[in-house]
Amino acid sequence: MKDIALHILDIAQNSVSAGASLIVIETVEKPSADTLTVTISDNGCGMDSETVRKVTDPWFTSRTTRRVGLGIPLFMQSAVQAGGNLDISSGPGKGTKICAVFCHSHIDRPPKGDIAGVISMLAGANPLIDFVYRHVYEDIEYRFDTREVKKILEDIPLNEPSVIGYMKEMIGENISGLEG
Repeated sequence: MKDIALHILDIAQNSVSAGASLIVIETVEKPSADTLTVTISDNGCGMDSETVRKVTDPWFTSRTTRRVGLGIPLFMQSAVQAGGNLDISSGPGKGTKICAVFCHSHIDRPPKGDIAGVISMLAGANPLIDFVYRHVYEDIEYRFDTREVKKILEDIPLNEPSVIGYMKEMIGENISGLEG
């Protein structure tokens, strides 16, 4: 995948498929420590230890529609190529947490991509699932929580096109504000 946002989209879609009602996505940039950490955690069905061990193998998948599962192996490959690593913790009934660490300045680190677009698209496409996005740049934090947005909007659904556009714009501006 060409950017980190697409990895986030793919892993979050796994969380949706796993029946999660809450998906938390965190991006922590620490240029001073030369790290970029991306964590996706959910409260979905989780995986047993054997599945966790196999899930980084591209020839393993739990899907019945195809014989390969490339999302997690590609995410791991991107992290390792950029001088980092990937860690998975999960348990049946306990959800899953995937954490990828990249060397921030590494020449092979993929660009972040359109994270604001991915978060707003996930929220709009899955309005019954709660999403929390947390972006930290050094020690400055921005947090987006669809539960708060739902309270403000009351009867207006998250999948309303104007709401999706507004969420993308708001998230994008706040992320840019952190880095500026």
